[in-house]
Amino acid sequence: MPHGHLKMRILVLLVTLPSELFMLRKLMDLNLGQNVLNGSIPAEIGQLSNMQYLSLGINNFTGRVPTELGNLTKLISLSFSSNNFFGPLPKELGKLTSLQQLYIDSSGVTGSIPQEFANLKSLRILWASDNLFTGKIPEFFGTLTELADLRLQGTLLEGPIPRSFRALNKLEDLRIGDLSAEDSTLDFLESQKSLSILSLRNCRVSGKIPDQLGTFAKLQLLDLSFNKLTGQIPTSLQDLSTLQYLYLGNNNLSGELPVNIIAPNLIALDVSYNPLSGNLPRNFAKGGLSMNVIGSSINANNLQDGKALGMMQCLHSNTKCSNKVPSSSFSIKCGGTQIASASGIEFDDDSKTLEAASFYTSSGNRWAVSNTGNFISNPNGPLYIAQTDSQITGTLDSELYKTARISPSSLRYYGLGLENGKYRIDLHFAEITMEDSLSWKGLGRRVFDVYIQGERVLRDLNIKKEAGGSKRALVKTFEANVTNTIIEIHFFWAGKGTCCIPFQGTYGPLVSAIHASQVSTGNGSSKGDKKHVGKIVGITVGCAAALVIISSVFYLWWTKDSSSHIRIFTDSPKQNLVR
Repeated sequence: MPHGHLKMRILVLLVTLPSELFMLRKLMDLNLGQNVLNGSIPAEIGQLSNMQYLSLGINNFTGRVPTELGNLTKLISLSFSSNNFFGPLPKELGKLTSLQQLYIDSSGVTGSIPQEFANLKSLRILWASDNLFTGKIPEFFGTLTELADLRLQGTLLEGPIPRSFRALNKLEDLRIGDLSAEDSTLDFLESQKSLSILSLRNCRVSGKIPDQLGTFAKLQLLDLSFNKLTGQIPTSLQDLSTLQYLYLGNNNLSGELPVNIIAPNLIALDVSYNPLSGNLPRNFAKGGLSMNVIGSSINANNLQDGKALGMMQCLHSNTKCSNKVPSSSFSIKCGGTQIASASGIEFDDDSKTLEAASFYTSSGNRWAVSNTGNFISNPNGPLYIAQTDSQITGTLDSELYKTARISPSSLRYYGLGLENGKYRIDLHFAEITMEDSLSWKGLGRRVFDVYIQGERVLRDLNIKKEAGGSKRALVKTFEANVTNTIIEIHFFWAGKGTCCIPFQGTYGPLVSAIHASQVSTGNGSSKGDKKHVGKIVGITVGCAAALVIISSVFYLWWTKDSSSHIRIFTDSPKQNLVR
């Protein structure tokens, strides 16, 4: 080993680190990534003082991150992402002043980010998403001016995004998400003109979108969705000739869309769930463009089904909605063709290709589906349907689970034109993308949230964990009230779970099928109750009629010799004939 390099990959046995490894004191490059190594990392790792590149990611390591890693002061790149560590990051990592790349996403660490990380002035890449970090986003991040790629999604960190970030003018990829507590603003966006990806999704960002964003000439993806932004969409965004994906949904943006917002390279535009108005922008029919304006007041009859859009107004408006022919159920085979279950339920076809900003209505306007987001760097391309040929266990309906809708951000299903009342909702899941294997490919975790009628009913759902493995059926059942003809079922990715196992872009919500049926009407009586009441009424009416007939016969018999009474023919009581 003349150059001090050692790579160990694709180990299929569950093993721990051999103690002999730490005798290789001249080792400079050690790649143990993508294995299934378990146990804790021994303190002896600190003896490899010549180490420059150390990868321990995508394994089953447990315990605490060893403080002795701080002895490896020549490290340029360190990765221990996708493991099962616990406890805080050791402050000793702040001694790694030569460090340029630090990958700690999905590693299991908790607590605050140590102040000593302010010493990592050479850091260019920091992936730290999907960890239970607490406290505020550190102000000192603004002093790490070499940062080009920063990812902080799916943590417990609090806002605001520090104004010190304005000094990070070398940023090319900034992804922050899922912040709590205080609101943030976009005031820090001043000189980050090298940005190609800017995602500040679900960060409690308030205020207006700054005009200077239109000067970020390299920007390809801008995601400011699920925030508290107000005001109009600035016309300066029309100048972003490189922009491909623009996500502004779920804010409080008003006014009209800029006329030329659809630039030549734009692939997806999502402005859903904003109080926007006016007409569609020019070039809305451009080839290759997907656009979602649902939940706004934009005149979109030329883009999406007008009747469905009218129904969707029932979801958020104060209008009292009704349907001449209300439905009391709907069933959807998410991502697949029509199929009947073993119990006889007919699940509708939902195999239409969705895109990065889509809204689709079923035939007959019984239900609709909306998707937002794109899988960045997914080698399989822009796919929003997962499928498998494997049998699904734990169910009599294996075919029902062999396809599924997936989404990188937000997937909504709507039951339309429903009779008001209480509904039972069955959500069908099976993990068909992440494996169960003993190799590193079995270490992936899909985590997402589910909302019904705006209420979170599932938090941090991990299908594989709850079902007891991949390709196993899981059914979750809920009840919800319909008060204005619509059910909304929302599958939402909150930045958690692994991002890249078994390949990049493997994350976000997945659902196999949906079945909803009414269990009681708007007045509180169940369908069973209605049948029961009907039987009682029928019996009562029948008894009353019989009593009338018997009384009449008795009366006629009692008065048969009296010419002062009228005879009633009892052979046809419905006609009430008189002679």
